[in-house]
Amino acid sequence: MSHSPRGRKVTFGLLVSVTLAALATSCGGPDNPLADKPYDATGQVALVGPREGEKADPSKPLEVRAKGGDRITDVTATDAAGRYLKGELAEDGSSWHSTAALAAGAHYTVRVSTEDEDGDQGRRTIGFDTRPMDRLLRVTFGPQSGTYGVGQPVTAELSQPLTDPAARAVVERALRVDSNPPVRGVWHWVDNRTLHYRPQEYWPAHATIDVSTNLNGIKIAGGVYGGPSKPVRLTTGDRVEAVTDASAHSMTVYKNGKEIRSIPVTTGKPGYDTRNGVKVILGQESFVRMRGTTIGIAEGSADSYDLPVYWATRVTWSGEYVHAAPWSEGSQGWDNVSHGCTGMSTENAKWFFDNVRVGDIVKVVNSAGATMTPFDNGFGDWNMAWDKWRQGSALASGKREGSAPGDAARLRPEL
Repeated sequence: MSHSPRGRKVTFGLLVSVTLAALATSCGGPDNPLADKPYDATGQVALVGPREGEKADPSKPLEVRAKGGDRITDVTATDAAGRYLKGELAEDGSSWHSTAALAAGAHYTVRVSTEDEDGDQGRRTIGFDTRPMDRLLRVTFGPQSGTYGVGQPVTAELSQPLTDPAARAVVERALRVDSNPPVRGVWHWVDNRTLHYRPQEYWPAHATIDVSTNLNGIKIAGGVYGGPSKPVRLTTGDRVEAVTDASAHSMTVYKNGKEIRSIPVTTGKPGYDTRNGVKVILGQESFVRMRGTTIGIAEGSADSYDLPVYWATRVTWSGEYVHAAPWSEGSQGWDNVSHGCTGMSTENAKWFFDNVRVGDIVKVVNSAGATMTPFDNGFGDWNMAWDKWRQGSALASGKREGSAPGDAARLRPEL
């Protein structure tokens, strides 16, 4: 039994064929170095997709067809990043087609295994490029790489809005958050361009969190494809939580579950009540000039103020701080007299400033104020129940649109 030399052809596009060189093989004994090698299946495989010398349209499926009596036994298609293109082989081996979208602006290598009527095995490797994307969607992760408190959510900001649930699901599947030690978390669509990620509970202390995306070149919707995005690596420090009881006029600071300091404080007076709930430290400023006019208090009125403030730790974008308030030390531990901030002595404020970091937890209880909102005034993410948080995922059953936050609050101190 022997194979006669085959004038095999490979076809691109609408089966436009190009004659390529064929490799003749023959059966033989052990002395024949080609006896166990597969034959060149060039002429027995037709690639339907890109025309010769042209780039493939990534929005169209790829198809491989068998010719001349051969049957396809296996096909693998990978891009330069090593990602496999999913596909399906016909039961009779006559064809294979992709079942997932090709990446845009990518180079693919397609390896085809065949079998002829005599049972001999053939191989064919084909390379082609896809056209670049029409529009790029990039993801910017936050915060920047660094060390944060255990309450710090991960954020993802898209370069363009997405409203289609299917497109959102494509993006969300490609966003990776890997933590060590591992914890279970979920992305929540805050609005059409913003996602937040958090575990059910706070992050573990001294964890490493790697955030990245596998979107580059992937079709998202229409002419929109994923672009490259910069990964970030976050680490967490000790678990630091400050719990303020507004009715007891006291703050208790815990480190890894152990109380390390109790501080007399004053919080918001009636009409300026401090918000209840969990807040995440947004930043720290050793000096801030606070003016009542920034929160709508008329200059010269009974509630007006214009003061230099030291050791200020911000917990909302609208201007709620934990800070030194030497003018109210007589009320600290006894009464609530501030305009919404948590005030304490200069010594205690400096200690607090030096012992917390961005991402640490500040929780207020027993205030007459409303509860901190989840998204529109800082990171109130932990005030949303876990079941509701999960519903904000595009991958959750019964997908819904992400809720849009209110208007972004101005940066203003509340004192």
